[in-house]
Amino acid sequence: MASYLAQEVQLARRHDKILSQRSVLLQQMENHLGDKKTEKTSQTQAADAAYKRNAALLNDIEAAEKRLQARVHLQPHPDIVKLETLYWASVEESIPKWEQFLLGRAQTPVGFKKKKSTKYNISHPEGSAQR
Repeated sequence: MASYLAQEVQLARRHDKILSQRSVLLQQMENHLGDKKTEKTSQTQAADAAYKRNAALLNDIEAAEKRLQARVHLQPHPDIVKLETLYWASVEESIPKWEQFLLGRAQTPVGFKKKKSTKYNISHPEGSAQR
């Protein structure tokens, strides 16, 4: 009977040791799980912040693009406007001189010089009759 009692004491100690190891492992698991939850929460918050930041940047870029497009279509540079005005004034001034020529009723207007064709002219290659 003494051997049963010694065995029982030995088993009880082993049982207590196993229970303490179990308790340590459970505590470690709980700590690990808590760390994982905290990490996941911080990653989720970081992802949400990045999403909001990216959305704000995209909105800013789209707004800037719209402003730039509006500026392009509003008014050209004053020098461009001046050049366009001078160009169209020149065209309107030249229309009467060129009108009959463009309609095929007259020769080229005075002040317009024809280019002399050369043997290197693309429109009149060598050997053509229009030299």
